[in-house]
Amino acid sequence: MSTDFTDRYGPAALVTGASSGIGKSFAERLAAIGMDLVLVARRVERLESLAAHLRAMHGVEVTVYPIDLAETNAAERIAAATASLDVGLLVSNAGFGLKGDHCANDPRAMADMLMVNCNTPMLLAHAFIPRLRKRGKGGVIFVSSVEALIGCPYSAAYSASKAFVRSLGEALWGEVTPEGIDVLTICPGATDTEALGRHGIDPATLPNVMAPDAVAKLALENLARGPVLITSEHYQATFDGLLAMPRRDALTAMAARMKK
Repeated sequence: MSTDFTDRYGPAALVTGASSGIGKSFAERLAAIGMDLVLVARRVERLESLAAHLRAMHGVEVTVYPIDLAETNAAERIAAATASLDVGLLVSNAGFGLKGDHCANDPRAMADMLMVNCNTPMLLAHAFIPRLRKRGKGGVIFVSSVEALIGCPYSAAYSASKAFVRSLGEALWGEVTPEGIDVLTICPGATDTEALGRHGIDPATLPNVMAPDAVAKLALENLARGPVLITSEHYQATFDGLLAMPRRDALTAMAARMKK
């Protein structure tokens, strides 16, 4: 994959949320095929550690840009910081979720979630697609969720934010693929990342949990086959079943299950 991939999407890739989980896996896989990287996240120590490792292992250039993607001007600042770089691939991976009764969630946390999950990906695409158009080639990967496929009770704001990402990615696929720019929105199911622990979930108690590296691998392999990829066969079947039901029945069943 490396030569064809780097010719189309190289020489540099920008990865948000690169300090852990799926974002870190994207960075590792892209470095392994010789892509230079711009790594974006809040946790600068983790970014610096990852960057040093990737430089030593693969001899690639790695730029670290620590920023809180909840800031209103985050996308503008990232675009300005990378203006001199030939970024051919945008991996908009950063995001976080909130679970539980909607009215029990902190309003500030929900507002920040919308900034990170929706606003910044939208504005990053707005900033980088013109650069890809000038190149005449390139790609964008958005990380959504299977929760984008239906409104998920007790995950209301998060599933709504990921539905936004899915719609954004699908629409942009329709707009820019005729211009040689590939757009893929991935919808992972349960993935063994720090997010599970933050919600008090032990990955060992969940069936069909994917490794973040497996998710990143599938995304990169299917980038040219957009617009949407559900990365888990189990969750594909689960949500196919839910979506085949009358909507009222599906939502009632999901709410009852979540209460348990």
